[in-house]
Amino acid sequence: MGKIAAFGGTFNPIHNGHIELALGFAQELSLGHVLLIPTAVPPHKLSPDLASGADRLEMCRLAAKGHEILQVSDMEIRRGGASYTVDTLTELESQYPGDTLYFLTGADMFLTLEHWVRFEDIAKKAVLCAVPRGLQQKEELCQYARLLRERYGARCHIASFPLPPVSSTQVREQIRAGKSVRGLVPDEVALYMESHGLYR
Repeated sequence: MGKIAAFGGTFNPIHNGHIELALGFAQELSLGHVLLIPTAVPPHKLSPDLASGADRLEMCRLAAKGHEILQVSDMEIRRGGASYTVDTLTELESQYPGDTLYFLTGADMFLTLEHWVRFEDIAKKAVLCAVPRGLQQKEELCQYARLLRERYGARCHIASFPLPPVSSTQVREQIRAGKSVRGLVPDEVALYMESHGLYR
């Protein structure tokens, strides 16, 4: 029986923090694969400067290059409309029967999980994994994980490593300001954004 992780997100754009998070969980949980799954339309936040699904998918593919454990899935972009985690996990269950599913997320999203569409089903389908921004937030995440376990029988894992201090918003702001984003995103992603005029 294998271990497959779903790491969904807007990835607008994908950056080095996303890659570090995925690789950190892969090592900590001995995962077989981590699937990077860009959303079609994010249900949780409005993104007025959202790059096209094709662009975000290609940037994910470029970012995953050289990391054998990382794979990219277009399932949510192909599905179209609002991307709901419960639908993605249901599709993954049929693709990977018998495997254990993990759902990877940052701290902010993890702390809202109870309010997601059909959260009870999400909790049954996957181990819910979160990464703290620092030691102080780790305790907050552990408390919330205990609450989810008590109320829903959720299986949770809080990472032992901290969330890298980089965000997609920061990358977009740097580009709009005409500043370099090297070091914030993989080099091939930086070249792609530059050649396609993204986020200017």
